[in-house]
Amino acid sequence: VQLVESGGGLVQAGGSLRLSCVVSGRILSSLTMGWFRQPPGKEREFVAANHWKGYEKYYAASVKGRFTIYRDNAKNSVYLQMNSLKPEDTATYYCVADDDVERLYFGRSDAWGQGTHVTVSS
Repeated sequence: VQLVESGGGLVQAGGSLRLSCVVSGRILSSLTMGWFRQPPGKEREFVAANHWKGYEKYYAASVKGRFTIYRDNAKNSVYLQMNSLKPEDTATYYCVADDDVERLYFGRSDAWGQGTHVTVSS
């Protein structure tokens, strides 16, 4: 499976961005999808995941209530809507795909995108 992210950029604190991830090589409806991020100088961390069944979603505590993960199976795409952005959300964001939600959550998936960078200015 191949993943291509887009939508990163520079935004002021309090603003919004929507990240997109186009999936190829597998049917999206059969995949659990997620987003990770890696802030500058820090380790990669889990952000959000959406189980392949569609209705189960998981979020890191730091983004819950501000970020929303959702998918459009017809477009083979998954999105991360980010609202009320904070400077600490600055990071490179990665799309990830897996058959297993637990493996995805712990960052052990094999399929990762190349990343898209988000900078939130104060």
